[in-house]
Amino acid sequence: MKVLVVNNMAPFVWGGAEELAVHLQRNLVAAGHESEILRIPFQWEPATRIPSQMLMVRALELFNVDRVIALKFPAYLIRHPHKTLWLLHQYRQAYDLFDAGQTNLPAGEQGDELRALIRHADDESFRESRRIFTNSEVTRDRLARYNGFDAGLLLPPINDPHLFTGGPPGEYIFAGGRINDMKRQHLLLEALCHADPGVKLVIAGPPDTPADARRLVETVERLGLQDRVQLDLRFLPRETYAGYVNGALAVAYLPFDEDSLGYVTMEAATAGKALITTTDSGGVLGLVRDKDTGLVAKPHAASLGDAMSALWQDRALARICGNAAREHWISFGADWPQTIEALLQ
Repeated sequence: MKVLVVNNMAPFVWGGAEELAVHLQRNLVAAGHESEILRIPFQWEPATRIPSQMLMVRALELFNVDRVIALKFPAYLIRHPHKTLWLLHQYRQAYDLFDAGQTNLPAGEQGDELRALIRHADDESFRESRRIFTNSEVTRDRLARYNGFDAGLLLPPINDPHLFTGGPPGEYIFAGGRINDMKRQHLLLEALCHADPGVKLVIAGPPDTPADARRLVETVERLGLQDRVQLDLRFLPRETYAGYVNGALAVAYLPFDEDSLGYVTMEAATAGKALITTTDSGGVLGLVRDKDTGLVAKPHAASLGDAMSALWQDRALARICGNAAREHWISFGADWPQTIEALLQ
């Protein structure tokens, strides 16, 4: 079959969704299908321009394609008679982030109209889809709560598992992935001031904006952490990223209400590393279980500092949690052959 993977694209922004699309396309080809990725530009600022971008996607007409697998808003608005959604997330600023007061939609009547427009378009797209899967229980629960649609659960398999070979607990805690306010790397820096003075931290990944990078650099300088923190703020080759994971004592990932288990935690678990997250990290809590696969702290600097210190001071605990994380991830049984089969049903 000819299978088109449809996803958004923001220039110079690359994260888990982009990685998923690439590996999905590769594994479709490996399964004997023809497959390409269609990346549709999406700019969410200013929010008042979102309707015109939704209309652009809705107006696209596809020919010479047997199946479409769509991943994110507004890419999943595309029309096709055999469209399957692997829903990574909706436009959360119109849903749960609106409820949490973290929306970019304007206040008042204009914002209400935008939310209604987005919800109506979502509902229409969901109704016309042959099947809907989500990447986590959190995303599935949101879909049911806000739109009233049920979905199957289809966890993303890990990419490049052969790179995450692990090793003994190292001399630093690693925080990898995209750098932005929602991932809260800055909170780890503040937590370091409350941790054992021996704890060191490596933060590595591409900043979404120059301001995101400046915030980390300025925080390190303000708190006097230059001797305890390494910042590697760039798009990392996979081998470099995996090296940081494999050499770490533990891996910390603190997103706010993440949609999924999170590639960072999945890769760390594959490498047998203890995990650190927070009580409000959302889908990540499906993999990080307190005092089992890692430590779950309150989203405050002092609590995180205690978690970092506990693993730093007890390497045996770090090793036990890391082994448990690996076994827990394996128990999910996520692999590409079964994933491809489900998406093409």
